[in-house]
Amino acid sequence: MAHCYYHAVSSARKWGGDPVEYQHLHDWFDESKMLLADFRHRALRHHAEGIWKLQQNFGTTLLLSTGRIVPVRLIGEQHVLEDLGRIPSFADWALRIQPERWMAPPSRIREVEVA
Repeated sequence: MAHCYYHAVSSARKWGGDPVEYQHLHDWFDESKMLLADFRHRALRHHAEGIWKLQQNFGTTLLLSTGRIVPVRLIGEQHVLEDLGRIPSFADWALRIQPERWMAPPSRIREVEVA
């Protein structure tokens, strides 16, 4: 999905309420677009730890105007699944980052190249 609004609409379809009630959660996931405006922004929050952080930041549950209570983790999982088709770990993302010399002090370059 390209825009957080559509994630919010999807959440409202799934759990009820109004998309606006979910918007802040989906916006949080995609805030990283201010740093990198392509799919790579997802490496910062679109993973299992990111879903955990969403819950830490916004609480365990979301109380909708309908009175329904929805676990925030489920909303986070929905967002990541819609974007990626699975929930990766942070390690899944990090393992695909190609080490460059400027990323480590000279004394640690060998360790990075071996790993």
